[in-house]
Amino acid sequence: MRITVKGQVTIPQDIRDIAGFLPGTEVEFVIGDDGVVRVLPAGARDGGGMAAVVARLRGSADIGLGTDQIMALTRE
Repeated sequence: MRITVKGQVTIPQDIRDIAGFLPGTEVEFVIGDDGVVRVLPAGARDGGGMAAVVARLRGSADIGLGTDQIMALTRE
């Protein structure tokens, strides 16, 4: 992989799939104490990102139905 004159690189599709990077995903580059550069979803270091979204949504759709009842509704 080569860095362009604009400092751009293409993240390979298999890496994007594993990392969950979709078009429009904002990322940040972080240099660890070990000198390794990591690409993370923006906000991941400070508790933001997808984990925070999931945590905020957890339990918000509780309507008192069991899993079997919900599955039956989705199959109708």
